[in-house]
Amino acid sequence: MRLTTKVHDIAARIRAAGSDRNRLGMARYGINVAHAAGVSVAFVRGIRKETGQDHELALCLWDTGLHEARLLACLTADPGQTGEALMEKWVADLDSWDVCDMFTNNLVRKTPLAHAKAREWAGRPGEFVRRAGFSLMASLAVHDKKASDDRFLEYLGLVEAGACDGRNFVKKAVNWALRGIGKRSEALRLAALEMARRVVLQDTPQARWIARDAIRELSARGPR
Repeated sequence: MRLTTKVHDIAARIRAAGSDRNRLGMARYGINVAHAAGVSVAFVRGIRKETGQDHELALCLWDTGLHEARLLACLTADPGQTGEALMEKWVADLDSWDVCDMFTNNLVRKTPLAHAKAREWAGRPGEFVRRAGFSLMASLAVHDKKASDDRFLEYLGLVEAGACDGRNFVKKAVNWALRGIGKRSEALRLAALEMARRVVLQDTPQARWIARDAIRELSARGPR
């Protein structure tokens, strides 16, 4: 089957399975449904089982602009063929938190540039680019078992700076990164708690929420 035909067939299959009811449900969770068909992530993962990893297919799926096709692209792309140019192209296209997190957690995290991009994107102004940076930190805190605590101590400085950002999808990712780093080791838990107590003193609604939620969780349990 020609690649263009395969992409067309997958997009048509997604659209046929979608519904307005599902789109409304997605919207209630803050998902941008402007270009969504309205199918579940489980449905998308089912297609991924059929396609396997196929980098060229992933590139074409992303370029359709269809929300669920972009989720599938993140699952289908080959991390080994995902270079900086492609990461920058896709991160600039992000317009919904779920595609953002699929992109960072299932693709970028598995590349050699993951830590560099976490630092870079967390410092950029765009809402979903910045979310990508902190989402990536949270994912690396769980999955990169070889990274040193020092690397994540550096990230805590970025988290502290990011706590002043009141945009909803950024503040949630900042909180996620803070909690994830604090659960990685006892030393990081103590450092994260110390930093969270400083963030509370920023005395903005988002900073208080980020810090108090993390303090509550990190005080109640030790590291993983």
